[in-house]
Amino acid sequence: MALDVGERRIGIATSDSGVFAKPHSVLHRKSKKEDFARLQRLITELKIERVIVGLPYSLSGDDPLGPQARRVQRYAEALAAEIDVPIDYFDESYSTVDAEAFLAAAGRKKIPIDAAAAAVILQNYLDAENRNQESGIWS
Repeated sequence: MALDVGERRIGIATSDSGVFAKPHSVLHRKSKKEDFARLQRLITELKIERVIVGLPYSLSGDDPLGPQARRVQRYAEALAAEIDVPIDYFDESYSTVDAEAFLAAAGRKKIPIDAAAAAVILQNYLDAENRNQESGIWS
C-alpha cells in the first residue's frame, strides 16, 4: 500500500500482485489517532505487508528534505509506531503531475487525484523493486 500524505487528505493505492498499482481511496484527515486507526483497519482488511510513503524531495538546495518532506516523515514515523507493518519511503517527485497526465489521457475523471498520485508512487516503487530483483541486487 502506498500513501500520498497531504495536509488535508491522504491518497491510498494498493497492489494485489506486487506488479501493478491501482488507486484505492482517499482518507480525509481528521486526527492522527483517527487516521492511524483507519489506516490500520485497511492494512488488516487488505492484508497489507508494507506501507510505502511518498516523500516530496526538494528539487533545490543542498538538503533534499524540505519542510514538507520533514512533515510527511514525522507523520510516517508516528504512523509506524501505531501499525503492525514496516514503512518504506519513496520519492514522490512529480507524482501528482504524472497522475493528472495519466487521468487526462485515460479519460478517468472519477478517480480522485490523491489516490491516483499514490498509485504513481506505488507503481514507481514496484518498478524499482522489480528491476533490482531482476538484476540480483536484492537477491
